[in-house]
Amino acid sequence: MASHSHAHHEHSGTSLIDAARTSLTGAGEQWTGMREAVFAELARHDCPVSAYDIADNLSRERGRRVAPNSVYRILDLFVSNNLALRVESANAFLANTHPGCEHDCIFMVCDECGEATHVDDDEVSQRVRGLARNRGFDARRPIIEIRGTCASCKG
Repeated sequence: MASHSHAHHEHSGTSLIDAARTSLTGAGEQWTGMREAVFAELARHDCPVSAYDIADNLSRERGRRVAPNSVYRILDLFVSNNLALRVESANAFLANTHPGCEHDCIFMVCDECGEATHVDDDEVSQRVRGLARNRGFDARRPIIEIRGTCASCKG
């Protein structure tokens, strides 16, 4: 789930995979069968998922081993092209439901169930980037993670 303070189109299912393909090829990268399989597996999860979980699931599905290192390389490519978001504290990933829309990552991560709610807030992002800029720092990919308990787990 995501909250947004700027306009963009949320994708899901086949539309999300098509948008990811368009965004990646538009950036001059190839959309291979393995990249599509990794993205499709990532996109079917609502909670952050690790490269190892993706590799295990794809290995079972394909009937042959998929190396986690290969999945990590693909996920890194996805993160650098705004197709995936990385939850740093969990070393896990979420599909970006609006590929090609560049924004900073703000996550609220539940310590109980593992849900990571992605929030887009341009005002917070601009303030964080301004803070860095005022100190002579070039912020490439600001990430803010708030750890705690979600409303469902609080009961």
